[in-house]
Amino acid sequence: MSIQDEVAVLRRIPLFAHIDAQKLKLLAFTSERIVYEPGQTLFLQGEEGDASFVIIDGQADILVDSPQGPVSVAKVERNAIVGEVAVLCDVPRTATVKAFTRLDTLRVTKAQFLSLLTEFPELTVEIMKILALRLTKTSTELSQARSRLLALERPSA
Repeated sequence: MSIQDEVAVLRRIPLFAHIDAQKLKLLAFTSERIVYEPGQTLFLQGEEGDASFVIIDGQADILVDSPQGPVSVAKVERNAIVGEVAVLCDVPRTATVKAFTRLDTLRVTKAQFLSLLTEFPELTVEIMKILALRLTKTSTELSQARSRLLALERPSA
């Protein structure tokens, strides 16, 4: 795939839609395009966050460790970004990400990602929106689970 094709792909991703074409060329040139087959792991929970991944095509499964083994907590698909929390917060990976279908990704190193956020405040705002939406969804699910648990614990009248 040519650099121009890579830029066109990046331009379709809402996160990068407003970034200057020259910067997208640089991102395409310096990033690594990686294809994963179903079941292959992008990264494991607990690993160091050295890069984030933009999903260009396909679907990935987000898994968290539990005493019973890995639990799927979400699926992400085209135009999603994964791995950014560990990159932004300098913490170990909070989940494992595996390809659910054939997955075409763009691996953006930590340095590249932080540089983009510095150069493009609008990108920072978009990342904040993504993280806020995830937090809202997680809070809602936690509240619902807590309510179900309390209902089970209450004695029947």
